[in-house]
Parts: sequence; C-alpha cells; structure tokens
Amino acid sequence: MTKGFLIDMDGVIYGGDHLIPGADTFIAALQKREIPFLFLTNNSQRTPRDVVNKLAGLGIHAEEDNVFTSAIATGWFLSRLKPNGTAYVLGEGGLINSLHEHGYTLVTQNPDFVVVGEGRNFTLEMVNHAVDMILDGAKLIATNLDPSPKTKGWTNLGIKSVVAMIEEATGVKAFSVGKPSPVMMRVARKKLGLSSGNTTMIGDTMDTDILGGIQVGYRTVLTLSGVSKLKDLKRYAFAPDLIVNTVGELDLDAWMMEETQDNFEMSEKSLLTEAQY
Repeated sequence: MTKGFLIDMDGVIYGGDHLIPGADTFIAALQKREIPFLFLTNNSQRTPRDVVNKLAGLGIHAEEDNVFTSAIATGWFLSRLKPNGTAYVLGEGGLINSLHEHGYTLVTQNPDFVVVGEGRNFTLEMVNHAVDMILDGAKLIATNLDPSPKTKGWTNLGIKSVVAMIEEATGVKAFSVGKPSPVMMRVARKKLGLSSGNTTMIGDTMDTDILGGIQVGYRTVLTLSGVSKLKDLKRYAFAPDLIVNTVGELDLDAWMMEETQDNFEMSEKSLLTEAQY
C-alpha cells in the first residue's frame, strides 16, 4: 500500500528564516519518488500561498496542495459542525481566508463561534468583545494551543496565552483543532488517501507532533533540530519510533521498506537507544 508523510515545518524544515541542513534534499527525494506528503503546520496566520513562497525562498519547491495548516483544519471542522455558520475571529489572513472558503461569514455580533488563531493584530478590546460573545452563548474554538517560547524579545504573546485569558474570563474551555488534536491529524491523512499504519508524522515537538501522531496510530519521527531535545524525553510516557538530528538523516529507503513500526530496525543514524530511556 502507499506510504506517505505529514511533516512539521518550523524546527524540521527551517528555523526562523534559515533552512535546516538536509531538509531540501529530503523533500526533493519525496518528490522524485512521488511519495505523498503534506507540510503540516499549526501556524494559522499564513495562507498556503504564503507557505509556498517562504519555502521557495529557502530553495524548496512545493505546491499549495502540499500545505495543510491548522486554519484549514479549523475551517473544515466548523463547516461540518455547522455549515454556513458565523464566526467572530481573533486571527489573521490564513484563518480568515480558510473560514471564507469553507462557507463561513465573519461577523461582529451574535456569532455561532468565537475563533482564536495566532496573530498580533487584535487588541484587548477585541478580546473583551469575544468574552461577551461567549458569555452570550457563542462556542469557543482555538486553531491550536501552541505555547509562547518564553524567550526575551518575543513579540507575540502566544495563542495559548490568549486562549487561557479568554477561558478564565468566561469559564468556558476552548476546543482546539490543531496538532495534537485527532481532527487535524486525521483530516490531513485522509487528504493524502493513506491508511493510519502507512502514515508517518515527522516533527520536532513531543507535545504536538509526536503525541498527535501516536494518538492516531501513525509512525513517528522526532527531529532534534527544533523544540524537543534528547534530555527532555525522559519526562514523557510515550516515545517516537525514531529520533534523528535532522530530517536529512532519515534513511528513506529503510523507512519505506518496512511494513510496520513493530519490525522496523532503526538505522545507525538513529539516536534512540534503550539506555536513553
């Protein structure tokens, strides 16, 4: 059966504005062999075209159909939960475009949903307005719950912080659509036409990419080029199937030949050993 990949971006393909070594050759190998893949990102600010343009600037050719964001997943989810509904949005272009494309009308009064995405363009006044709408009965949706990096100079409060503020003010818990939610993980897989056992999630974060993949039965590869480091893994009760320094180190031939994660013999490049666990 066909096998394919869901690939996180920031921390796997690039770090900020810099290409992670080997990422371009890995993507080129997938394209040459016609192996299906999607770039899977929790960033709801960018449209697929924005993502494609960023990749092009790093020397990676991709099509918009190769991109699946938490904004797209949120639009898909809401269109099935309540077709042609209304939403008040705290977010930016990628989320706004996705909601429009999925038949949603953006309103400033009496919405069906308050939808919170990543962004820097909304104000505390808008947050207060969202709180009032939720107290009046609007449902609270978050595109994702990625935390702030907690580093000096960071100019974005972080979506998890904004959502937590709204949750505390309303007493209402947000439903998050993005990784590690099974909603985003499953819709992305189905877009590729893959079975769960033939899908591999590659990511740099244990709490989103790896957790999300494990929860829906995907094989998982952790890259150490982003958020999660080797020393962090002892804190988790779950583990990826493979750990590599960068995605360029993944032995694609060996990975594709194996039938299941149970009989996969890790390559010499893997850093995963029993001693580390």
